[in-house]
Amino acid sequence: MRLDRFICKSTELTRAEAARVIHAGEVIVNDRVITDEAVQVHENNTIVLNGQRLKARSFRYIVMHKPPGTICSNVDEAYPSLFSCTDIDNASELHIAGRLDADTTGLVLITDDGRWSFDIISPNKRCEKVYRVGLRDAVTEDVALKFETGVQLQGEARLTLPARLDVIRPKEVLLTITEGKFHQVKRMFAAVGNRVVSLHREKIGEVSLDIDVGQWRYLTADEVTSFSAGEGA
Repeated sequence: MRLDRFICKSTELTRAEAARVIHAGEVIVNDRVITDEAVQVHENNTIVLNGQRLKARSFRYIVMHKPPGTICSNVDEAYPSLFSCTDIDNASELHIAGRLDADTTGLVLITDDGRWSFDIISPNKRCEKVYRVGLRDAVTEDVALKFETGVQLQGEARLTLPARLDVIRPKEVLLTITEGKFHQVKRMFAAVGNRVVSLHREKIGEVSLDIDVGQWRYLTADEVTSFSAGEGA
C-alpha cells in the first residue's frame, strides 16, 4: 500500500498529517529516509516513525446490508454515504469491493485489503454476484439463453460474460453475473428491451446477505478465505 496509507493504518494520524511527517523526513523505510507519500510499501518492510517501528492494524472484512438512497462512498455527496448509518471505526481506511447504485440495495463487502477486493471485482476471477431484479415487463423465454451466450451493451466492444437467469415470477428474476460493468444489470435488461424497476444484491461468492437493512458484521475466517481460495466462481 502507499506509505501515507500505511502510516494512517498503523497510527492515529490523518492522511494529511501522515503526508506532513513524511515530507519532514521523519519516516524511515528499510533504513532510508523517504519523503514521497506515494511510495509503495509492504508488510515485511521496516517502517519507522520518530524512532518507533510501525505495525499496521489487521485488515478488516465486513458485510453490510446497504439501505436505499445511500451511495457506496466514504463521503456524503448527492446522497449520504452508506457509512453515515454505521458505527464502523476509522471508516476512511475502508473501501467497497463492488459498488451499488444509490437506488440499489443489498449486500456490499467492505475492506481495507486491496489485494482481497481485487479477487472479488476482477472479471478474470469469475466471482459470482447474485441479484434479485424487479422488471417493468414480464421476462420472455429467450432472455435466459441470450444472457447465457452474452449480450451487447451499448458502448461496449465485447459481449457480456455468460450469466444465469432464474425466473421467480414473470416480472421478478435472479440474475447471476461474474463481472461488474457500469450499471451492468440495468443495461443487460435494456439490451433485451426491458427495464429494471428494483435491484437488490443477495450474494457475492459464498457470502449471502443474512442481516437487516443498515446492519453490518465482520466476515468469518472461512468467508474471507473463500475468495482468495477461488471459491464462488
